[in-house]
Amino acid sequence: MKRVAILGSTGSVGVNALKVLEAFKDDFSVEALSTFGNTKLLAGQIRQFKPKAVAVVNPKKLADLKKRVSLSGIKVFTTPVSIEMLAELKRVDIVVMAISGACALSSLMAAIRAKKTICLANKEAVVMAGDIIMRAARNYRATIIPVDSEHSAIFQCLRQNGDRLSLSRIYLTGSGGPLRDISKAKFSSLKTSTILKHPRWNMGPKISVDSATLMNKGLEIIEAKHLFGISANKIKVLIHPEAIIHSMVEFSDGTILAQMGATDMRLPIQYALNFPKRSANSLATLDFNKISQLNFYQPQFNKFPCLYLANAACKLGGTYPAAINAADEEAVYAYLDKRIKFTEIPKIIEKVLLKHRCIASPLLSDIFATDAWAREQTKALIP
Repeated sequence: MKRVAILGSTGSVGVNALKVLEAFKDDFSVEALSTFGNTKLLAGQIRQFKPKAVAVVNPKKLADLKKRVSLSGIKVFTTPVSIEMLAELKRVDIVVMAISGACALSSLMAAIRAKKTICLANKEAVVMAGDIIMRAARNYRATIIPVDSEHSAIFQCLRQNGDRLSLSRIYLTGSGGPLRDISKAKFSSLKTSTILKHPRWNMGPKISVDSATLMNKGLEIIEAKHLFGISANKIKVLIHPEAIIHSMVEFSDGTILAQMGATDMRLPIQYALNFPKRSANSLATLDFNKISQLNFYQPQFNKFPCLYLANAACKLGGTYPAAINAADEEAVYAYLDKRIKFTEIPKIIEKVLLKHRCIASPLLSDIFATDAWAREQTKALIP
C-alpha cells in the first residue's frame, strides 16, 4: 500500500485527488493533508481519511479546526515550514503537490530532496525555477509526474513512444478560456462572474482569471519547456474549444501522437498516482458517436497579451519567468480585490518585465529575490 500526502487538500486538485484515493482505498492510505485555512473542509477530510499528520498554514485557524474535529493521535504542523515538513515525512511515498502559487517552491524542493514520487499539479514552482527543480530531481532521483491535463497528456504520449530524442514539437492545447468568443473591445465592461466562468473546468478564482487572460497557457509553455527538455520555439499553443485532445507531440518523422479523454481532472490524477500502471475506473469515457468535429485555432496574441508576454519570458529564460509569475500573481489578486481593472493586468505585468534585470543562470536564492522584487514592483504600480 502506497502512503500519500496531499499538500493543498482543500483545493480543487486536492479534493479530486481524495476522490481518486477513496476509489482505490485498497491501494493507498492518506498519511498527511494540508490547507491554508479551509478548516471546515479539512475537518471533513480528517474524519473520512484519518491522516496521521495535518498542516494548517494559517495558525489563526488551528483553534477553529480543533473545534470541528478531534486531532487526537494526529501530528499537527502550524510552523512557517509546515508544508515542507509534511513533504519530507519518512512514512510518505507519494506527495501530491496541489498547492497553487509560488509558495509551493520550497515544499516541492523539500519533496525532491526527500526522494519522493511527486504528483505535480503546481505549475508556478516549475515556471520560477524549472532548471533548478529538474536538475535536483535528477540528482536526488525523485520522480516528477505532471498532473495538469496538458502536461499529463504530453507525458503519456512521450512514454508511449519512449524516445525523447526524436521529439520535434509539442502542441499544447487549450479551450481558449471564457473570453474566447468575446471581442477585446468588450473586455473592460465584463463582470468578474463572466471572467471566472471557465467553459470546461471548475477551478479557483486565480487560475480562472489566468485562463481568461491566457496567462495560464503561457505559464504552461514555460512549464513544458522544463518538464520535457524542449526549447520554447518547439512548443505551439493551439486553441481547441472541445477540450477533447489534451495535448499532442510530434516526432522527427512527422508522426503525431495525441492524448484524448473526458474533461475530468480525476483522470490525470489517477494516472499519476498509479504510475507506471493504469487502473480501471468507473469514470465517463468519450463517446465518439457524439463528437461531430474537432476544431483548432491559432491563439490571438494581440487579444491576449499575457500569452505573448509569457512566451517571451520563456524564450528569454533566466529570472524572467520568476518575474512574470510574481507580477501576474499580484496583479490578478489586485483585480480580484477590485483594485484594478481586468484590462490593466497585462499592462502592469509588462511594465514590471521591462524594469527587470535578468540573471541568466540563477541560484535558488536569486529566484526568491526576483520573486520578492517583482511583487514589490507590481504593488507599487497598483493604487
